[in-house]
Amino acid sequence: MAARPRRAWQRMLSGRRLDLLDPTPLDIEIGDIAHGLAFVARWNGQTQGDWPYSVAEHALLVESIFSRIEPAAGPQWQLAALLHDAPEYVIGDMISPVKAALGQEYGAMDERLAAAIHRRFGLPAALPVAVRKRIKTADRISARLEAVQIAGFTETEARRLFPIPNEHILSDLEIRLRPPAEVRAAFLHRHAELIARMDETAR
Repeated sequence: MAARPRRAWQRMLSGRRLDLLDPTPLDIEIGDIAHGLAFVARWNGQTQGDWPYSVAEHALLVESIFSRIEPAAGPQWQLAALLHDAPEYVIGDMISPVKAALGQEYGAMDERLAAAIHRRFGLPAALPVAVRKRIKTADRISARLEAVQIAGFTETEARRLFPIPNEHILSDLEIRLRPPAEVRAAFLHRHAELIARMDETAR
């Protein structure tokens, strides 16, 4: 008798059934993303404070940094920055050493989910290289800040592991720790703002 195929989908709180191996934009809901990311802890939860530092909070910070270093960016690219880790609402946040150990399969799943999420919200499945690089820079600045402020890294370690080109930007950035429900609401609010601005631009 043929082996029963392994389940590759997850039931979301919205009722959607998201196929992790073949995701489609129709199965993506922003409420699911915001809820999931607000409950996924960065740094495997090894951070200081009474609340975990969530991927949703990190996404809000990265979007803010991206908008600061790329002030002429349109709302679609700001949205791309906000959603840069959105696949983690179903596959979790893996620290870099684990991602390296898992290899191409994890990366391929992340890319498929990202493409479906992008299409769902009016972004190109694959972002322009220049935009990806600027989002990556904002992501690295955020990681550098997180490492020192809440993850127990020394300044020396952080400089070596997370080099950034414009260290002056760190001077007025601060990590926020909030209850998941509050972060979820902030993420949804920012997403709605950017979608509204995209709609205005398209008119």
